[in-house]
Amino acid sequence: MFKLNPEKEQEIVIEAANRMCVAARTAPKANGKDFIVTAIVSGPELKPLQDEMTRYGEENHFQYFQRDAENIDGKVVVLIGSKLKNPDESIDSYTTSAIDLGIAIGSAVSVASAMKVDNRVMFSIGKAALNIGLLGDDVKLAYGIPLSVSGKNPFFDRR
Repeated sequence: MFKLNPEKEQEIVIEAANRMCVAARTAPKANGKDFIVTAIVSGPELKPLQDEMTRYGEENHFQYFQRDAENIDGKVVVLIGSKLKNPDESIDSYTTSAIDLGIAIGSAVSVASAMKVDNRVMFSIGKAALNIGLLGDDVKLAYGIPLSVSGKNPFFDRR
């Protein structure tokens, strides 16, 4: 079998995304209860996410949302979110859910790093995913992590 590097690199990015979702799932959770939700978005499915990032950025005068929307074009994005631990939406529920989400994200990006896949945790992607219900209506906290294999990490030194 013969594969050119760019073709193989895309396979590695998808493999990294899958492993990141596993790492988020198996990350330690408060009280051992799992409320983490993960998804992988790529190809044409990125467009609604990018459109919402652009719309939200324009509406709220957050230029970085628009920049991030352009930055993820053609990339693979891992979404990691959390449902609230208690249905009453109390501050304790948000706090423990946010802590679990942070641990899950840290675990996921450590996988990407170990696989030498460029990544960056982005609030803008998570906010847009929540706005359009991409992870389900019961997910209240989310972040997105775009992935890339290139000569320079495209998610840093941006304008």
